Amino acid sequence: MTTVQTEYLGASDASIKSHYDVGNDFWATWLDPAMVYSGALWEPGDDLAAAQLRKIDYYITGTHAAGQQRVLDVGCGWGATLRRLVGQHEVREAVGLTLSAAQRDFIAEQDDSRIDVRLENWIDHQAAEPYDAIISIGAFEHFATFDAPREDKIESYRKFFKFCYRNLGPGGYLGLQTISKTSRQLDRQSFEDSYFIWTNIFRETDVPWLTDICTAAERRFDVLTVRCDPEHYVKTVEAWQRTFAANRDHVLNLVGNDVTEIYEEYLRAMRRLFQKRHMGLLRLLMRRA
Repeated sequence: MTTVQTEYLGASDASIKSHYDVGNDFWATWLDPAMVYSGALWEPGDDLAAAQLRKIDYYITGTHAAGQQRVLDVGCGWGATLRRLVGQHEVREAVGLTLSAAQRDFIAEQDDSRIDVRLENWIDHQAAEPYDAIISIGAFEHFATFDAPREDKIESYRKFFKFCYRNLGPGGYLGLQTISKTSRQLDRQSFEDSYFIWTNIFRETDVPWLTDICTAAERRFDVLTVRCDPEHYVKTVEAWQRTFAANRDHVLNLVGNDVTEIYEEYLRAMRRLFQKRHMGLLRLLMRRA
């Protein structure tokens, strides 16, 4: 029998930095103007910028974060959700956690006293008082490594939900978005695409099963709503690909040929995986017990 490990099983700081610290100019070249690097929430007539803001507002509304005193963003990226919280939704203080120094510096340069961005892992975060809401978009994938036994992954996820439970007041809300496994059997191309992503982009990550998330949240959070929107990720990747291609010469000047080709193949692989529904895009709204 495998012994459930107690140490943190998520991606290392070095692994996160190797991906996200490629350079802020690189990401700005092909992401939307708010620099959101996760699957958007699309409605007819949306462009990428509108779909990304729609996604952020979905979580702010779903967690009842608008007008609150303190909201935490775990894996805050380049700060789009933080800015939206304080700018459009009248949150008094938005705290963001990231392991990327480039992301931290990008947010800090905007010098907004309502935003507190920290170069810190959630597992090390000590809050002075409970938060009114917690949002985490596109970070959960980094909370367990690919080669860990499934029961150890669930225990790692359980640590995250324990963290959220401790740092939310009774009845507080949690919004969570993550790429996920699906029940479809991988074909050869999808296996190769997954291996490429695992070895070249996200070296110490694995995406969860929905059942593992729900198991890990038991006795601490009630799952209120679940959406699975793989087609929304397809549209997001297609928008990234168009912008990447239109600015390819600039990307080459920034990062060189090898990195450019790796990211082009990465985007092709992600598009294929979601088109075939070999990956899912989960959006969950949860409430603290």
